[in-house]
Amino acid sequence: MTKMNIKSLLAFLIFIGFSSIGNAQDGVVTVEQDKDIEKLLQFKKDAKTVDLYKIQVYQGNHSGAQKAEADFMKTYSEWPVSMEYETPNYKIWVGNFRSRLEADKALLKIKKNYNNAFIFKPKRDKS
Repeated sequence: MTKMNIKSLLAFLIFIGFSSIGNAQDGVVTVEQDKDIEKLLQFKKDAKTVDLYKIQVYQGNHSGAQKAEADFMKTYSEWPVSMEYETPNYKIWVGNFRSRLEADKALLKIKKNYNNAFIFKPKRDKS
């Protein structure tokens, strides 16, 4: 191909490209979602604003925390258990109690095996 043909071809392609931009189609997107999604989003938002209570059953070194966590889960399966680290200690926290009364009832059961257990409100993340 000659330089003239290449230039002509290039100019033609550019012209076609620009002319098709003006003819771009507008689209409409329709999102269909389950009605329960809105309920779940509202519940999640509400759950973040609720002050939850937890019970601490152990504070100490890592191996002791692992043992306390395993022992607790064998004895009590009705509450979630988590291991937290706050320098310099590991802590075993139990539950997500929505009221102090609910936490008090659980503490009565837990104190039978964990004398030093106590109720507290964890600090909320500012995220």
